Amino acid sequence: MSDLGKGRGTRSTTGGRPALRKGPAQRGLTDVSLDRVVEGDCIELLRGLPAGSVDLVFADPPYNLQLGGELLRPNNSRVDGVEDAWDRFDDFASYDRFTRDWLAAARDALSDDGSLWVIGSYHNIFRVGAILQDLGFWILNDVIWRKSNPMPNFRGKRFTNAHETLIWAAKSKDSRYVFNYESMKALNDDLQMRSDWTLPLCTGGERLKDAEGRKVHATQKPEALLWRVLLAASNPGQLVVDPFFGSGTTGAVAKRLGRRWLGFEREADYAAAARKRIARVQPLGPEELETIRPRRAEPRIPFGWLVERGLIEPGTQLFDPSRRWTAKVRADGSLISSEHRGSIHQVGAAVQGAPACNGWTFWHLDVEGRAVPIDLLRQKLRAEMH
Repeated sequence: MSDLGKGRGTRSTTGGRPALRKGPAQRGLTDVSLDRVVEGDCIELLRGLPAGSVDLVFADPPYNLQLGGELLRPNNSRVDGVEDAWDRFDDFASYDRFTRDWLAAARDALSDDGSLWVIGSYHNIFRVGAILQDLGFWILNDVIWRKSNPMPNFRGKRFTNAHETLIWAAKSKDSRYVFNYESMKALNDDLQMRSDWTLPLCTGGERLKDAEGRKVHATQKPEALLWRVLLAASNPGQLVVDPFFGSGTTGAVAKRLGRRWLGFEREADYAAAARKRIARVQPLGPEELETIRPRRAEPRIPFGWLVERGLIEPGTQLFDPSRRWTAKVRADGSLISSEHRGSIHQVGAAVQGAPACNGWTFWHLDVEGRAVPIDLLRQKLRAEMH
């Protein structure tokens, strides 16, 4: 195995960690080997992880931009682009071998229900997508990150490159991957989150600079982008691995959101900057991390429990929103109307002549002159139980 057992991780000083939904320690990883930056080759480090130990991989690999010559603005000032050695490959074949190797290692490290996000530009994302499909990943979405403040096209020979593409893929088509649909909807003003995200580039105080005021990393991603990815596809306590850690955006957001994390980075300067950055991050508390849970994950509340708890008295008259149909509550939680008897769902369907009915939203009761759906009482009881 790799050197993951060495060194010390960044630990929270604000109390206990969220409970793990899946236990990395039970899959060959311990607290000592988590929440830290490991310097070295990402492929070897991914191969050193125990099989099935990772819940989510976020990867921002080299784009293989194939740049030639300097890029100048109209005023002849030089554009600070990506010119680092880590983005250079001899040819497409060597880039493809590199991509296949790290993706295969990442897939082995992922749990059966794990997923992977990878971001890229038109230079590399299509090659990456084809290779991950060849390896057995199951693509769930391609997400377009539309940059609200993109770098202009100074030469005027192409459209301005105003977006990057993220691929979200499950380990296989049978994976029961995490997707916090309700949280994404809440994040988007109660509208379904779409696959096109408009977010600005990393600027201002978030951008890491060295002592001379130069960018620490040419392609630092904004924390808002990682916030959305981690909130969507992982839960508190789960393990997120970033094999191309760079300036540490993934680790900073993971720590803030109560996820365990590992970052692999071969460049010592980047690793040092990431450690310093993440050390300043304060994790959110358990209450702040609580998110909207899907209805299927909520405890089942039979209507009869509301009667038992005195939230609805036997003999209470219920009615539909139009007050066309009525029914009375009986002591056992069943309803009786003029012609029908049964559960809230059965009687609701019967009075309408419908094949089915959600009795929780169909039936209402009078509360100080207002028609209130009985589902509000179910939510009240569920909150007390939780």
